[in-house]
Amino acid sequence: MATFVDRVMLHVAAGKGGNGCASVHREKFKPLGGPDGANGGRGGDVVLVVDPDVTSLIEYHYSPHRVAGNGKPGAGDLRQGANGTDVVLPVPSGTVVKSKDGEALADLVGAGTRLVLVKGGPGGLGNAALATTRRKAPGFALLGEPGESGDFVLELKSVADVALIGYPSAGKSSLIAAMSAAKPKIADYPFTTLVPNLGVVTADNHVFTMADVPGLIPGASQGKGLGHEFLRHIERCAVLVHVLDCATLEPGRDPLSDLDVIEAELAAYEEQVQESERRSDERASGERRMDPGTGPGDYGKLSERPRLVALNKTDIPEGRDLAELVRPDLEARGLRVFEVSAVSREGLRELAFALAEIVEKARAARPAEAAGRLVIRPKAVDEAPFTLTFEDEHYVVRGAKPERWVRQTDFSVDEAVGYLADRLNRLGIEQALLELGAHEGDEVVIGDGPDAVIFDWRPTLADEAHYGPRGSDDRLYG
Repeated sequence: MATFVDRVMLHVAAGKGGNGCASVHREKFKPLGGPDGANGGRGGDVVLVVDPDVTSLIEYHYSPHRVAGNGKPGAGDLRQGANGTDVVLPVPSGTVVKSKDGEALADLVGAGTRLVLVKGGPGGLGNAALATTRRKAPGFALLGEPGESGDFVLELKSVADVALIGYPSAGKSSLIAAMSAAKPKIADYPFTTLVPNLGVVTADNHVFTMADVPGLIPGASQGKGLGHEFLRHIERCAVLVHVLDCATLEPGRDPLSDLDVIEAELAAYEEQVQESERRSDERASGERRMDPGTGPGDYGKLSERPRLVALNKTDIPEGRDLAELVRPDLEARGLRVFEVSAVSREGLRELAFALAEIVEKARAARPAEAAGRLVIRPKAVDEAPFTLTFEDEHYVVRGAKPERWVRQTDFSVDEAVGYLADRLNRLGIEQALLELGAHEGDEVVIGDGPDAVIFDWRPTLADEAHYGPRGSDDRLYG
């Protein structure tokens, strides 16, 4: 049974807006009470909220479908419909929200950080809101709009200051257990650690968090072993600590070769991340998404993060001899080296203070405005409200406004259909049809897919007033 999940696919749908109400006020001695139909309530949103008590995405692994409540319809006597119930989904700090295509949309760090994943549909207007000096008592109301829906990927990246990286059985879990109050599983076989372990380390008045990342092996960046699944957990860490096993009995391995292998895997993983960000930038077209390089916990590229080396298991005589042998070579590469032992606790105090110093400098250098920042890229304000093309023997109208107006229209009420025609006319669609050469009786399609509406075009005058009984429109009768 899974106890830790750091990547899930979430299927969410916001609520539909309630329909508006068509009603006329009725009261004794007031025969002309006027329209009093109220608006429908909005549909509920689906919202992500960072909760410090949540540490895994396992809840959404078993229940990935979430639907918000629908808005209630309006009623007479100006009684507005109730709003739909929002669905609030708690997530751990460090959750990255991506589209199903892999584009980063948001980076949620810090208790209380919120993100509206999908918005509920607005409620339809009642006939009281539709009344004008020309249409004093509308016999129709607008329908509520459907809410947004979509599929999103949630990825958890541990929010830790220090990452312990190295081969399986290098002693990472033993180190984090010796330096903090964490109690990870420790055994004498590879891949004992199946999930990242977090521990809090105190060095005098300095406090920082340390993550034990599951063991890496050659090819981890390509999916071998467990490293590929958990490499993302080191992205937020300010310091990387290479835990090198000085007492391994495996042939062909030594601290220097282990270091080279792990660094190669980090470089390969970083290249993959950069390529993914590049593809996301190419796909971006005005939607809300995270600004690359300014996300929470960003300390620059992995290749630029400070590194320390912990030569582990020096309590074993052979391990101490090997550590003394390779230390000059590691220092020649510009690395700070510490000979440590999780068993005897040798060198752990010095390592903790060195890490605290680097973490404090990284925190001070980190831009304060970087945390939780989202970049909104709205569409251009001068974008055309609709497009008109001639396809397959009919004219096709596309655009957010006309398609939304169609969804709001109750086609069982003639007056509502006439009101839609007036709105489309004011938008300029009729003039565009004339300029494109359309004739009376030609088929016009608004929208795409199963929700598209097809009608035979009948030209009208823009300033022509149409009267008739409530709920009817004389243009729809011969």
